[in-house]
Amino acid sequence: MGETAQEIAMEPGDEGEEDNSPVEQVRMTVLTTDDPTLPVWTFRMWVIGIFSCALMSFLNQFFSYRTEPLIITSITVQVASLPAGRLLANILPEKKFRLPGFGDRLFSLNPGPFNIKEHVLISIFANAGYAFGNGSAYAVGIVNIIKAFYHRHISFFAGWLLIITTQVLGYGWAGLMRKYVVEPAHMWWPSTLVQVSLFRALHEKEENRMSRSKFFLITLICSFTWYTIPGYFFPTLTSISWLCYIFRHSVTAQQLGSGMKGLGLGAFSLDWSAVSSFLFSPLISPFFAIANIFVGFFLFMYVVIPVTYWGLDLYSAKKYPIFSSHLFTGNGTKYDISAIVNQNFELDKAAYAQQGRIHLSTFFALSYGLSFATIAATITHVGFFYGSEIYERFRASYKGKPDIHTRLMKKYEDIPAWWFYFLLALTIVISLVLCTILKHQVQLPWWGLLFACAMAFVFTLPISIITATTNQTPGLNVITEYSMGLIYPGRPIANVCFKVYGYMSMAQAVSFLADFKLGHYMKIPPKSMFIVQFVGTMLAGTVNIGVAWWLLTTIENICDTDKLSPNSPWTCPGDRVFFDASVIWGLVGPKRIFGSEGTYGALNWFFIIGAIGPIIVWLFHKTFPSQSWIPLINLPVLIGATAYMPPATALNYNMWVAVGTVFNFFVYRYRKKWWRRYNYILSAGLDAGVAFMGVLIYFSLTLENKTTNWWGTYGEHCDLAACPTAKGVVVPGCPVH
Repeated sequence: MGETAQEIAMEPGDEGEEDNSPVEQVRMTVLTTDDPTLPVWTFRMWVIGIFSCALMSFLNQFFSYRTEPLIITSITVQVASLPAGRLLANILPEKKFRLPGFGDRLFSLNPGPFNIKEHVLISIFANAGYAFGNGSAYAVGIVNIIKAFYHRHISFFAGWLLIITTQVLGYGWAGLMRKYVVEPAHMWWPSTLVQVSLFRALHEKEENRMSRSKFFLITLICSFTWYTIPGYFFPTLTSISWLCYIFRHSVTAQQLGSGMKGLGLGAFSLDWSAVSSFLFSPLISPFFAIANIFVGFFLFMYVVIPVTYWGLDLYSAKKYPIFSSHLFTGNGTKYDISAIVNQNFELDKAAYAQQGRIHLSTFFALSYGLSFATIAATITHVGFFYGSEIYERFRASYKGKPDIHTRLMKKYEDIPAWWFYFLLALTIVISLVLCTILKHQVQLPWWGLLFACAMAFVFTLPISIITATTNQTPGLNVITEYSMGLIYPGRPIANVCFKVYGYMSMAQAVSFLADFKLGHYMKIPPKSMFIVQFVGTMLAGTVNIGVAWWLLTTIENICDTDKLSPNSPWTCPGDRVFFDASVIWGLVGPKRIFGSEGTYGALNWFFIIGAIGPIIVWLFHKTFPSQSWIPLINLPVLIGATAYMPPATALNYNMWVAVGTVFNFFVYRYRKKWWRRYNYILSAGLDAGVAFMGVLIYFSLTLENKTTNWWGTYGEHCDLAACPTAKGVVVPGCPVH
């Protein structure tokens, strides 16, 4: 059965205030009607959902190893699954039949028109298991660094258990917190309203102009066709750094002009994967966020970095590349990590003392300092600017009467609490088995697992409340790494496992809760949500580890930039940073880098600076309440603007800001009707086209070793950008100053 005429005609806000949400944004976006007769448990939902989940998991994991990783978001699935659903609704037989064991109940492969509830479940199915839009399960990074960077052993089974338990553990936390942050009206989850708006737009009656489905298909074909150029025949188009072409023998000019290894002045790209890598598609970010990120990025990249590198020579900056996430010795050469790892996969203290302290590029060191400041700034910003609002809304969730959406959801049978309790207990037991019987592969002791679980349990509720009311999610990854590094140093895999079980299981919980709220707004039966999320999580995690294992065992020298050819796409930029973090926080430990035995202890002051900054802004706001621009200063966003750097580069940021400004400022302001109708569709089509062509190129050409070699396939031609500029530092391929 399709949507009723009442549902299509009635707009949010038409009902009386007593029947609507107390939050204005929700009243403007979410319909307050429901048709409980719409079928959701349909054959086509399962077929499209399973296929979308498997395909999205495969593509995201596949592209995560590439220099410009492409993340297929739930927006793409939302758009692409609509024509698929309508196609099945047109071709599947409508004949009803009985299944053994279900009595006289009749079933049909085609119960009527493809409806919006099926569509929502498919989207949630495909996105299950990915926190905050991450393209793949975070724990896959542990398998990657063990096999590709440390060149040690971990079994497929241990890797699979690690991924599945960390994903499902977050589901357990979400179940415990659901009644506190999903059902209450004041817990409104702003990010879900974008999806609600898109679902409604896709299911509204088409007007007498190009349909969204046709526009999506045209965009996909164009994107698919064009990507053969930067993806295979002319990879240099990914980063066109014209300064490097003009000044072929100048290190400084190439440091300024390189989009991949330098400041990216004047560099641009004709490759959509470079535009949407790391920061996701710029078409789905509001201009306010784009502007804040640009200000923070500009100040850091074009003010702080030049001053500290060429002016102050901070931390002997000129001994190292201006932009690098590698680890170095004191004389500017790359640090030999394998030399300081003993047979027990722990720190060899004697070898470490012989090779000396680990040094970071000034850019990498300052990026860590900014991450310290961002954590502290987020906490104080939310506390001072939103603290009273969060508290009042949390109180209102108990004292206020249920809104229309909660009352409508009462029609459906709720999920029994024991389902979550059992799932949580079972996952913890299996995780304990992993940390005892297979401890030699994951290093994490049983007490470390329980400590991580306790941390996740403590932080899930407050972080969920903050996200549900402010759309800001404090990142606690550095805190988990820092704390475990102090308690249990010398063991790199134990540190990253602790981070995944502690921080990422909490992040998964917040992501699951956001999906629950989306289902709440769209009136999806809770049990259907539970089963779809759980099955999707298991399937996605299994596909992730399968693809990872396949690539890690078939691509020679994957992730090793020293041995790969210059035009190889398999450089694993995200895993490189993940590996460096395991060395800094786990193998060597924060005490030897940011503590009394390290070089970068002064960066700890960034915690204090970050915490104080929002308080100063808040005091100015209270002193000058008539100045409306003051509360718009969002220090967590400004300070944390470069949170994706590294592995994101200046090129990624510059192109992301430029494209985002065009569409979400100029097009949005001057062609708003077009923007509302086609903006998200354009984003989905561009992503999908690049993804499908990228996979086709790999299977048809790369696997057959069919390559082209000419000037246009040799990177961005900025080799000197990675050179140091200090006198006396000798690096192969670089001029000696």
